[in-house]
Amino acid sequence: MVIMGKRFRNWKPPEFDERGLTKWNWMCQYHENLKLEKNTDIGAFTYINAKQGVEIQENVQIGSHCSIYSESTIDGKKGKVIIKRNAKIGAHTVIMPGVTIGENATVAACSFVNRDVPDGAVVGGVPARPIKRKSS
Repeated sequence: MVIMGKRFRNWKPPEFDERGLTKWNWMCQYHENLKLEKNTDIGAFTYINAKQGVEIQENVQIGSHCSIYSESTIDGKKGKVIIKRNAKIGAHTVIMPGVTIGENATVAACSFVNRDVPDGAVVGGVPARPIKRKSS
């Protein structure tokens, strides 16, 4: 069980303005396709493209300046992105379409994630590769 302290005692889902921007300065295009569970923390200047669906489960932490794409205009890939509960995504990370980040997984800052990350794994790099496995 993760204890989030006072910070999330009164957690509420974000509201989006007409540009998809939140008051915390992160944005989501197609936010109607974003499933955001409780006690999530998304850093400033993060961009989420949820056209094909993005699911961020409870207690997920995402650093600032990240990009999460459910659709890529560069290579034409499309697919729902799922970030499972208690995952941690370091700042300046890019997550590509169709990727699932496992429960309790950690992605190092400045990583490029183009394949699934197993539960409990610690990955990093460009492209992201296993660094170590968390102990249970």
